[in-house]
Amino acid sequence: MSKFIDLSVAIESGLPSDPPIMIPKITYVDHALGAESMKAFYPGLTAGDLPGGLGWAVEILEVSTHAGTHMDAPWHFHPTQDQGKPALTIDNFPLDWGVGNGVKLDFSDFPDGYNISVEDIKAKLGKIGHTLSPGDVFLAQSGAAPYWGAPEYLLKGCGFSRESTLWILDQGVHVVGTDGWSWDRPLPFQAKEFAQTKNAAIIWEGHFAGIEKGYFQIEKLTNLDLLPSTGFKFYCFPIKIKGASAGWIRAVAELV
Repeated sequence: MSKFIDLSVAIESGLPSDPPIMIPKITYVDHALGAESMKAFYPGLTAGDLPGGLGWAVEILEVSTHAGTHMDAPWHFHPTQDQGKPALTIDNFPLDWGVGNGVKLDFSDFPDGYNISVEDIKAKLGKIGHTLSPGDVFLAQSGAAPYWGAPEYLLKGCGFSRESTLWILDQGVHVVGTDGWSWDRPLPFQAKEFAQTKNAAIIWEGHFAGIEKGYFQIEKLTNLDLLPSTGFKFYCFPIKIKGASAGWIRAVAELV
């Protein structure tokens, strides 16, 4: 029998693992308040007409498409992809890319802010005896996951350079993911280096690689430490939001 592992974090109101302008806000309409709102749908309704005097429960969300475990579309990176073609939005995610053979590499031994190179990836693949194949889903255990729920999460983990991202894509991979806040190394590390060097090439370089070769990336995964390096199916279908740069997903691994 297959075993399924939940790889998504919950979207929670007020959770400080995002910048302040991106922190989710959830208004919970409980059953008592729901009874009041039902009166607008059923004229003449009283609380006595409802089971226990209670109505429906509803939640109202003020939340970014990049909150919680989500998938970025190429449109998030730039208006174009693949050397000038219109960038795909999340509602145009190819559904056959939503399931694939998962490959998880553990980079948590690298320091926070480390920029993962092509050679680093090749070395990790060599240790597990795997060669990336077209359709594989590439997942990175960055070292950030233990800090989810705390402000420090934004500063934790390592990330991918332009060169390492393009190398992964050149192996036929269309979907990648990380348990970090960003596919790139934490942005404060990039910002510090940019302030010192004025080298614009380092800015959001893993994301901007999608201008050259379009791909979809997943951020804020969890439980990657529970996965083997290979031998599992990965499922990731984003919520269909018209023209959006990202969509929330319930990422799931099936151990086979």
